[in-house]
Amino acid sequence: MNAAADSTAAGIAILLWASEPEAPHRLATPFFHAAAAAALDMPVEIYFTARSVLLLQPGVAASLRPSGHPKTVYDAMQEAASHGAVFFACSDALQAHGLSAATLVPECTRRGGAVQFMARASDLRWRTLVF
Repeated sequence: MNAAADSTAAGIAILLWASEPEAPHRLATPFFHAAAAAALDMPVEIYFTARSVLLLQPGVAASLRPSGHPKTVYDAMQEAASHGAVFFACSDALQAHGLSAATLVPECTRRGGAVQFMARASDLRWRTLVF
């Protein structure tokens, strides 16, 4: 087996933990990284946990703009999704914030939280980022 092939990442899992609507200056970067990795044909999974699930409510991310940036946070989210990033919403976080999975932005198609992210984190073929 080729040593280079052994070190190639199988995917990127991004955990949004301290990424909440009250801090729009921190919200574009995770999605820019996700879009870049996905554009390089790397599988990308983005896990929305804690207060980051609030970004999945229609209109919330669209109303947020990082300082001095022409795109909204939702524009950045859509760009990542258009390149293939898959959005996972933590069911516990949704419940804690009184959100229904049926009313989330259309880019968020899956449920997943601690178990799914930790499965990726423990898989040596995957790389993880936490924002």
